[in-house]
Formats: sequence, C-alpha cells, structure tokens
Amino acid sequence: MNPSSLKNRVILHVDMDAFFASVEQRDRPEWKGKPVIVGAPADRRGVVCAASYEARVFGVRSAMPSRTAKKLCPNGIFVPPDIPRYREESERIMNIIRPFADTIEQMSIDEAYLDMTNRCQGVDVEDGLMAALPMAKALKASVHSERGLHISVGIASNKMLAKIASDFDKPNGLTLIPERDKVAFLGNLPVRSIHGVGQVSENILLKAGLTKIRDIQEYPGRLESLLGNFGPALKAFAMGLDDRPVETSEGVKSISSETTFSDDTEDRALLKRALLEQAEEISEKLSRHGLLAKTVQVKVRYSDFTTLSRQTTILDGIQEARIIYRTACQLLAREQLVSRPLRLIGIGASKFITQEREQLILPLIYS
Repeated sequence: MNPSSLKNRVILHVDMDAFFASVEQRDRPEWKGKPVIVGAPADRRGVVCAASYEARVFGVRSAMPSRTAKKLCPNGIFVPPDIPRYREESERIMNIIRPFADTIEQMSIDEAYLDMTNRCQGVDVEDGLMAALPMAKALKASVHSERGLHISVGIASNKMLAKIASDFDKPNGLTLIPERDKVAFLGNLPVRSIHGVGQVSENILLKAGLTKIRDIQEYPGRLESLLGNFGPALKAFAMGLDDRPVETSEGVKSISSETTFSDDTEDRALLKRALLEQAEEISEKLSRHGLLAKTVQVKVRYSDFTTLSRQTTILDGIQEARIIYRTACQLLAREQLVSRPLRLIGIGASKFITQEREQLILPLIYS
C-alpha cells in the first residue's frame, strides 16, 4: 500500500442499526424498547435474521438458531422477515444519503461507504475529517427525521477505519478517528476487526499469541510465516493503512485472489489455508458489490512457470466463502492440478449476477 495515495481522503461508513428489527419497531410502536427478533418462528427449524439491541442484551445474534434465541430470550417477539419492505426502506434511506457524497458504494441492504473527499477540503487530512463531522450529523438527522430510524456513522481517512469507527459506538453512534491517532485507536481492538481477517486467519493469529491489533503492530517477525502473502497487507491494515477506493459495482467483470509461495510447495495444509483465505476475500468482495458469481476458476503455477487454469459454471451463482472454497478444491482434484509442487495458487470469480438478498436469507430462515 502506498501511503501517499491515502493523503487527505475523507471516507464515511454508514450502518443502519439493527435494520430489520428497527423497521419493525418503528412500524409497531408498541414494540419499541422490547426484544424484537426477525427470523424463523421459535418452534420451527430456522435461524435469526436480525435482532434488536434489546434482544442482543440476552445474547441473541443473527444466524443463531431461533430455538436457541428463544431459550436465551424467552420474552422475545419473533417476527417473520418482510424483505421487500426492508429493501424499499433501504432505497429510501440511500436516496437521502446519496446527495451527501461524491461517490457511494452500497455494501449491502443496510450499509454503505461514502467518499466525501471533494466536499471536505482542508489544509491537511485532519481538517478534512473535521469538516465531515457537521455533514455526518446532518446526514444522521435527515435519516431520522425523514424515516424515523437511527444510523451509525464512522469518519476516517480510509474504508477500514471508517467501518471500525461506525461499529465503535452503536447504536446511533458517530465516531471520528483522527489520522494522527489511528495506530493508538486500533491497538486495543481484537485482530478480527481488521479487514480481511476471517475465522481461519483469526485462529492462526490467536494460536501465535496475537490477540489484539497492537500485537500485530509490534510483531517482530515476518507475518508471511503465519499468513503467507496476506502478511504485508495485514501489517499495513494494523497500522491503519487501506488504499481501497470507494467504488460502485458497475464495470466489475471479475474478482480474483492469488498466493505466491516463497518456496514451491505441495503441502496440502498450506495450500488449503491459502485457498480458504482467497475464498473469504472473494466472498467479501462479492458481498460488498451485491453480486453472485456463476463461474469459479482455479489457477496454478509450477516451478518451471507453467501456468494452468480451469473453471466451472454454477447456474444459480454463489457468494459464500465455504462454497467457493469447496468448488475450487473440487476443480483442483478433478483436474489433478496439484500433481507437483506449486509456486502459485489462486481462485477467480466471474460472470456475475446481481444478488437478491432474500435468495440467501429465506432458505436459511425457513429450511
């Protein structure tokens, strides 16, 4: 990452607090202040889709089995999801948000990044960030007055920091991370807070004794020994550097991730770990753009630099990391591509279709 490319950027992350549950509480005033759980009924097989903050106090979380949620929160109000209504509400809120930004990147039905650099000029990045503060307050006030909902907003010099900031003081939060304080701000947060650190990466870091971001900031060794070519990026993220632009999904034709090994290898555990990380990265990018991939490709390069790639087509499209990973492993096995040591391994995704979130949610809720 090139620090010069980060100069004076002003990025906001907007998150609609407990969105589905908040919409239900707004439209049913008698539920205000009560634990509302959107998802499958407690007496049926299925999961929680969203939980109000009152329900979260009891430990209820999204993707949790509804029966478990009922045990944790016996007085919870279980509500079936109304995805078309939530999507319509999201569009109305995004229409309120859009005029505030130069560029808006909607990550999902309930969150978005805003690039406000050109509207928040200053002599340095700190001035620019401070100029965004009254605009963020106005944005929050507009959403609340027009739609009756609270949102949390994070302000920082890049996407990763802005996302962390919006999560910092929920619900109805507004947090600004000064550029000069970003390293210290990050230090005490868990390693999972870093962009790109999924469950696999987290487990590796925890086993190495790296539990807080400060541990990564101060790590004396080479992180490549733990996480391969993600190591340098991890170090940069831990120091608060992130040069990803705010962009729309228009024009995205393919997404890929590759790992080049320092020594040629056919160590299956190492190869699987690399593929898992790649699948998680691709899944995150697909989710960010609201896309499903109909084609998955694997790529390998041998010690003599011979490079081979193979692909397969999935009719309905996929986004989940575990399915991307499994598809890649099946391709590698079917084509016998790991027949000798590899210098490089990678996964690619293409032929995208737009994601309709209810396609992913409803089967989980009513399975």
